[in-house]
Amino acid sequence: MAKLKKSARKSTTAASGALPLEGLSKTLSESAQQIWLAGVGAFHRAQSEGTKLFEALVKEGMSLEQTARKLAGDRAESVRDAVESRVGQARERAADTWDKLEKVFEDRVHRALVRLGVPGREDIAELSARVDALTAELRRQGAESGARQPRKAAARKTAPRKGAKAPARKAAARKSAEKPAQA
Repeated sequence: MAKLKKSARKSTTAASGALPLEGLSKTLSESAQQIWLAGVGAFHRAQSEGTKLFEALVKEGMSLEQTARKLAGDRAESVRDAVESRVGQARERAADTWDKLEKVFEDRVHRALVRLGVPGREDIAELSARVDALTAELRRQGAESGARQPRKAAARKTAPRKGAKAPARKAAARKSAEKPAQA
């Protein structure tokens, strides 16, 4: 800017002796030349320093992005922890409620079975123990009496009773034998 003022003064003093139009056109042409040169210089500086400026802006942007991500990550982590805590509490409440509901259901079913006279686990276990004891006693008595008693029982089972109908198997066998003969 300082050069512009000095050259403008020189041209004004030199032009004062000449015609005013010629001095004006010369001054305008010098000013236009200087503006053009300033623009070229600015363009060159922008080119040379523009990449440096661009790289500096990219670095600054990266640093800002990392800071923002760190803040967002911290906040997201605290929110995640809070949500997990609430979910855990809800699960515990649901499990407790489900256990209570299951207990109430079991109690009601048990009372209904007792009213109907259905034996419970303890009753069945007691009966099973009694059956096992009786089975053991029968085996012991069977071993003492020998092999004679089981033969009599087998003979009784095979001998038909008087006036009793023929077993269903024999009747089915007769019918199947008759069918092929008729065909």
